[in-house]
Amino acid sequence: MTIISCLRTVSKPSLISQFSKPKPKTQQSCSLVVSSIVMSYDKELAAAKKAASLAARLCLKVQKALLQSDVQSKNDKSPVTVADYGSQALVSFALQKEFPSEPFSLVAEEDSKDLRQDGAQETLERITKLVNDTLASDGAYNTSTLSTEDVIRAIDGGKSEGGSHGRHWVLDPIDGTKGFVRGDQYAIALALLDEGKVVLGVLACPNLPLASIVGDNQHSSNNEVGCLFFAQVGAGTYMQSLSGSLPVKVQVTAIENSEEASFFESYEAAHSNRDLSSLIAKKLGVKAPPVRIDSQAKYGALSRGDGAIYLRFPRKGYREKIWDHAAGSIVVTEAGGVVTDAAGYPLDFSKGKHLNLQAGIIVTNQKLMPALLKAVKESLEEQASSL
Repeated sequence: MTIISCLRTVSKPSLISQFSKPKPKTQQSCSLVVSSIVMSYDKELAAAKKAASLAARLCLKVQKALLQSDVQSKNDKSPVTVADYGSQALVSFALQKEFPSEPFSLVAEEDSKDLRQDGAQETLERITKLVNDTLASDGAYNTSTLSTEDVIRAIDGGKSEGGSHGRHWVLDPIDGTKGFVRGDQYAIALALLDEGKVVLGVLACPNLPLASIVGDNQHSSNNEVGCLFFAQVGAGTYMQSLSGSLPVKVQVTAIENSEEASFFESYEAAHSNRDLSSLIAKKLGVKAPPVRIDSQAKYGALSRGDGAIYLRFPRKGYREKIWDHAAGSIVVTEAGGVVTDAAGYPLDFSKGKHLNLQAGIIVTNQKLMPALLKAVKESLEEQASSL
């Protein structure tokens, strides 16, 4: 493949300006850099799929027999379960096994602080047993039984701060823990950053049906549940069952008329500004009610065309974490979609654990994005003027 690079200084445009202005002609002063090297992440993607699938197996087992004692509260009052810890330990362990000679950096949600407290030994032993049982049932890694200290070290392998240099895995061991506790949707979300860019993503969604969850298809005769979405930069997005069916390539919806669109938002009212979402939908003429589900399963569903729009406007002062969007964003973009903040800027995962955003996150296809950006801008201005 030939890569052509134009060396010039440009300001960072938003997608608003990109959609509203013609693209400038290529300058004759551009230098051409020709390379036959194409970066492939096939090995990393295979490892990520394997790790996420292992974690999904553990999570399914826990969710089927979830005990109240398995659910704890973190300092910010958000729930954390033995499955969150077990999932993170498994993914961390598996990735280090897959790439033993490479520097390991994992940016992940959990740490072992609470598991080191007095009275947590029983919980830690339960997590350790879950991890060992999952590894033994899979048989992929010929390893001796892990100790509680081994599991704590694996969990704390996720303490990296990320950044714009080198490679960093990004993990949400259970995205949508409240959904997990309710028995609803959740996702194991794993991505890889290379020099600050998301280059692959995997979403394991154990409770998401393989058939569409909206429209006429939600009553499909295909009742199989459990999806694995995966994407690699430049290679498209694919979906297969967690039980191992052949992958199929997926695409976002091609809907152009916003009145025919349906949109996703968070199940939890506290996770997004529903009044703002409703105002945006009204401006677009959207007739269908919002589809409210937990976690990055929304990104997966959107990537295969279940809906057309995803809106997320968190409460004021909340800072989005990169693990909540890294895997989902590439799954959607490689399926032909667009993911930006509310001002139309691409999401920047190179600044550490947090995303610096303007107001919120919007996701749709390329045809609907101009109208969506306009509706978002007008709605934000209206809300601001009414305060």
